[in-house]
Amino acid sequence: MIKKLAAYIGEFKKETILSPICIAIEVAMEVILPLLMAAVIDNGVNAGNMNYVLKMGLLMLIVAMASLAGGALCGRYAAIASNGFARNLRKAMFTKIQDFSFANIDKFSTAGLVTRMTTDVTNVQQAFQMMIRICVRAPFMLVFSLFMCLKLAPQVSWIFLVALVFLGTVLGLLVSQAFPKFHKMFKQYDHLNASVQENLAGIRVVKAYVREEHETDKFLEQSGKVRDLSIAAEKIIMLNSPVMQLTMYSCILLISWLGAKSIVTGTMTTGTLMSLFTYTSQVLMSLMMISMIFVMLTMAKTSADRILEVVEEESTIKNPIEPVMEVADGSIDFENVSFRYSGGEEKNVLENIDIHIKSGETVGIIGGTGSSKSTLVQLIPRLYDVCEGSVKVGGVDVRDYDMEVLRNEVSMVLQKNVLFSGTILDNLRWGNENATLEEAKHACELAQAAEFVDKFPDGYNTKIERGGTNVSGGQKQRLCIARALLKKPKILILDDSTSAVDTTTDAKIRRAFREEIPNTTKLIIAQRISSVEDADHILVLNQGEVNGYGTHEELLKNNEIYRDIYELQKKGAEE
Repeated sequence: MIKKLAAYIGEFKKETILSPICIAIEVAMEVILPLLMAAVIDNGVNAGNMNYVLKMGLLMLIVAMASLAGGALCGRYAAIASNGFARNLRKAMFTKIQDFSFANIDKFSTAGLVTRMTTDVTNVQQAFQMMIRICVRAPFMLVFSLFMCLKLAPQVSWIFLVALVFLGTVLGLLVSQAFPKFHKMFKQYDHLNASVQENLAGIRVVKAYVREEHETDKFLEQSGKVRDLSIAAEKIIMLNSPVMQLTMYSCILLISWLGAKSIVTGTMTTGTLMSLFTYTSQVLMSLMMISMIFVMLTMAKTSADRILEVVEEESTIKNPIEPVMEVADGSIDFENVSFRYSGGEEKNVLENIDIHIKSGETVGIIGGTGSSKSTLVQLIPRLYDVCEGSVKVGGVDVRDYDMEVLRNEVSMVLQKNVLFSGTILDNLRWGNENATLEEAKHACELAQAAEFVDKFPDGYNTKIERGGTNVSGGQKQRLCIARALLKKPKILILDDSTSAVDTTTDAKIRRAFREEIPNTTKLIIAQRISSVEDADHILVLNQGEVNGYGTHEELLKNNEIYRDIYELQKKGAEE
């Protein structure tokens, strides 16, 4: 794991190396200070030699300043390295997510990915900073201080040996018990973030149905679970502190007792005992820091596993070795296509789909909820790969195309329309980043969006709030259609994308499609038969299977499902 994470240090290797070097200088200076202090006491103060005291005092000041400089430089380099490391981790995760197929995205929840890029990366960042600072300082200090203790008073060595064995055993037990609880806690964080995200995304619905209290209770429940798991883990980890205190004070008492006896017998000087106390404190503080490292690394290991789970996830959809780089036309062929979502599902959601659409045709797709209409069209730009059969665009299997080339020739207006923060023109240029204002206006005219955009005081420079909250559902749909048209695609897919516009505007949009983009293949998923009745062909789906395929007149005669929908909608309109 460490080797995998180390690859993301990247351009911050210099700071990563300089930080431990500086901390080593700081530790060395701190270890020298007690020796100088012992010399001042024994050879200066006790002997009454003030010149010696002043000379050694000046040397101690220089050593202290060197220690301070080492610590300050270490902190600076560690901060640069750890923040750069965190940046690279987030970049790697975000880049990987952009390459995910829909199947990969389905595997990870949105809230889980957000937690990984925030909380988990922060935990790993703190652990990394601790590793290049405290993980270097504590062992160095422990080794140097132990060496000095054993050199000054070898008779106390058994005290440190017992302390090390005792602490090592206790820390091992604590970490083994705490790790599973931290793992559960981070999983619960995902559920908590999902609850918050869902609430914020649907806050208007929450208020419309007066469900604030219900949502608050749901949040408190999820938050309470995080609290309980955190407390359970902290209860184990908090035992680390009293164990360290017990060990520290026991060692100090034993050394005080042995040191006092040695001074009485004349085998140890007062200065040596003072130095010994300082070194003992350094040894015990090093052990305490090491115990803190274990705690932090326990948490960080869980976070690191979750991060690596994302960056090591391989996309289920990849470019072929020698991809086709040009889409000949907008013809679409579904040849005995069957599909099911990943995750061990046994039943296909699409079964034996065999239809052939000529370039430039308009095909309506209609069917009940859950008939997999959206899934069918998502196979065309290869957002999912078929399980059986093949989907061909321009006579070529979509799996043989370069994905960017294929998707640039297929414009999709999804069921859930999304506008991004920025101006209307910025949003339109998602379809074509080099589009001129005139091209954007023309696309809006085709999508019947120009009529309301022109009424805004700032026109095409009108700011769109996050999520498009300052435009209506119908306006949002028309802007998304205009954005799709700016790509000038060979295939245009509208996934129930005119549901929020009135029938008159819907008819105008369809007429603009016939007149302005006759050579573009158009697939229109709709709930209203009026949106598809003038299509060249209409596909009726039922439970993932083709129930009917033909013109409006043919289906009225031969297809019971289509006829029932038509009569129900006609009756409702008449009433």
